[in-house]
Amino acid sequence: MPSDDPSYAFPDWRDWDRLDPGRRDAELSPRDRWLVGMVPFLAQARASQRPPAGDWRTWLLLGGRGSGKTRAGAEWVDFAVRFGGARRVALVGQTRGDVREVMIEGPSGLLSLHRPDGEERPRYEPSRYRLVYPCGAEAFAFSAFDPDGLRGPQFDAAWCDELAAWSKGARAWDMLQLALRLGHSPRTVVTTTPRPIPLVKQLVSDPEVALTRMRTDENAANLAPGFVAEMERTYGHSALGRQELNGEIVETVEGALWSRGQLAGLRMAERPMMFADLVVAVDPPAGQGPSADGCGIIAAGLVVDPIAGARCYILADASCQGLKPVDWAREVDATARRIGAARIIAEANQGGEMVRHTLESAGCHVPISLVHARLGKEARALPVSACYDRKEVLHAPGLEALEEEMCVFGTEAQSGSPDRVDALVWAVWTLLVDRSLAPRLREL
Repeated sequence: MPSDDPSYAFPDWRDWDRLDPGRRDAELSPRDRWLVGMVPFLAQARASQRPPAGDWRTWLLLGGRGSGKTRAGAEWVDFAVRFGGARRVALVGQTRGDVREVMIEGPSGLLSLHRPDGEERPRYEPSRYRLVYPCGAEAFAFSAFDPDGLRGPQFDAAWCDELAAWSKGARAWDMLQLALRLGHSPRTVVTTTPRPIPLVKQLVSDPEVALTRMRTDENAANLAPGFVAEMERTYGHSALGRQELNGEIVETVEGALWSRGQLAGLRMAERPMMFADLVVAVDPPAGQGPSADGCGIIAAGLVVDPIAGARCYILADASCQGLKPVDWAREVDATARRIGAARIIAEANQGGEMVRHTLESAGCHVPISLVHARLGKEARALPVSACYDRKEVLHAPGLEALEEEMCVFGTEAQSGSPDRVDALVWAVWTLLVDRSLAPRLREL
């Protein structure tokens, strides 16, 4: 069957709808039997794994963990390349490592998909972050942490995985949309477990976006025996279960110190002209490399009004993940220079004077104050949360990743180390809670 047959022209996916899993092979036309032999997933896929009909540009799959959304995304890309004429595909994950480990080489990734006997598989070229298909099509790996990496290239299809976890999601998404300019109808599939961040809510509310929801229990046949039952028993009635198993967008998490509604009412209308103090707070990572915790970097300023009193303004979130010590230290220094910080507040529990040495070795000339945690993370956060309750803290626009972490901090919905919140707590603690840390130059 020629791949340029007009009935299979990308992005026409009606074949997926026609090939119901319950149909017997004898009921299929010769062409359908040929296609099922080439792509068995066409007849095996659940309804929620089948691309929607219609002239959509973006297909958003919101699914629980293990619901089969990654397999659906990989099959969509593979079908587009082998039968739909797609020739340049963007594969975007939180990091390039995620793209390789999950989207390309993972158990549901592009290299794991069925190939008929004799058909050559695509090959991955790690030095160029590129997957090359026998037909000449190419799929390129990109990190959402580096949105500007999407400048220059252009594509006719894209697959975005776990978009809700992208630390620079809005920027990366915008850069990708500007790059989707090849072919007669460029399209994107987004596979993600939802989180109530603005980008996800924007896509859900967009009438031009085709939305599919998937639950973990729908894919129980392909998961370890007893897994779904145990997850339902443990998390079934919790906010974490609703998000991670049912694929729901959960706005309010029980037990959180902050809520999205609260933070929405603490927006900074305009940046103050004069600050009594400006700091950059740092929560250094324990370890280094792609799997290490992130480095929390939060810039904040203090304004003291004789009538209104003191207010803390959260100005920027430059947090990063997977960088070498010298690189995150340079990011700290760049942030301090950008806002004109009087000092850097760095938690020294993980490294002590080594933190100061790392910052100074990276060329940082801003005074450094090392602080030592004597209370646990949640205990330190409580007085800071009280400052928010008194409306003494305001946020600049563009802090979605920080606010998402704040709204699950200390709850069962929290995943990973809360590096951004840790840095935020040190910033607000320094400027509001413990005013004894007045600006001062350290001795050289």
